[in-house]
Amino acid sequence: MLMIFDFFNNSSSITVSVMEQFHDYTMMFLSIIIMFIFVIMFRIINSKTTNYNFKENMNLEVIWTIIPMIILFLIAYPSLYYLYLFDLSMNPTISMKVIGAQWYWIYEYFDQSGWSYSSYMLSDLDLMKSNMINKLGWRLLETDTRLILPYATEIQCLTTSMDVIHSFSIPDLGIKMDSIPGRLNSINFQITRPGLFFGQCAEICGTGHSFMPICLEAI
Repeated sequence: MLMIFDFFNNSSSITVSVMEQFHDYTMMFLSIIIMFIFVIMFRIINSKTTNYNFKENMNLEVIWTIIPMIILFLIAYPSLYYLYLFDLSMNPTISMKVIGAQWYWIYEYFDQSGWSYSSYMLSDLDLMKSNMINKLGWRLLETDTRLILPYATEIQCLTTSMDVIHSFSIPDLGIKMDSIPGRLNSINFQITRPGLFFGQCAEICGTGHSFMPICLEAI
């Protein structure tokens, strides 16, 4: 039941909100197309006569060639608009760097005099030793040091890797960015509410791939 309620939560970032709006927009076209096809199929199957004007109508063929082109344009334009909007950096208040390592994360804040720290997964034994029994439900997701960020603030996140390819992924915030050695990838996001957001490395990076979680706390 907890997973069901969590699935229907409101979006936690502007990126996810835009994705949901675009999903609803494209589903409108998909629903109309499916309904139209089913109506045509139903009428053809239940009709005892053959309508040759419908099957060999040149004007109708031109119409149902042009209409799909218009629909594709109506879907492609907002898709490209949102794609470039996500990469646009207006005026980020905070810039940070995420470095993937085997098998933990390193966070650096550019605006805090180069302050950096490492974040490791907490094992079940560590949770019990530190009297954090109430957090056993988040096993394999809780970390010894959380990534602390303010909500309602535009944040620029840069990521790279020290060894192999990792992937910095927080699904609730619509963040998934590859951490590649020798390359610096960038993403901008804005969290809309305070809370805890969990993620994991989304790229198979070795035997410890399942044990390098991300725990972000928005305050």
